[in-house]
Amino acid sequence: MSQTRFINPQALGKPPGYTHVVEITAPGRIVYIAGQLGVDRDGKVVGDIRAQAAQTFENLKTALAAVGADFGHVLKFNNYLVDRAHLPTFREVRDSYLPADNRPARTTIAISGLAR
Repeated sequence: MSQTRFINPQALGKPPGYTHVVEITAPGRIVYIAGQLGVDRDGKVVGDIRAQAAQTFENLKTALAAVGADFGHVLKFNNYLVDRAHLPTFREVRDSYLPADNRPARTTIAISGLAR
């Protein structure tokens, strides 16, 4: 029988209207992580784009750890940037967190703004 767990790691702060991590078990295990931004635990945006990208991946690391996972378990990323000029910096930071020999599928989209 399938079970669903809704997890909001304390280190990520309280999300506005969604759950940071949802884990579904049986017949297999799938974990969804939502809404990770370059914000600290208090919801404040950190520094420049490099600092924001690093904070985003630190937040993702925390969310993954909440279900006993790490970046080696990630199969797909959806990335949203409000300025395409930030793409090279974002890629550099992102790639520093991912295993070099086994990168997940990913989609990056430039958008006009974020919900937060």
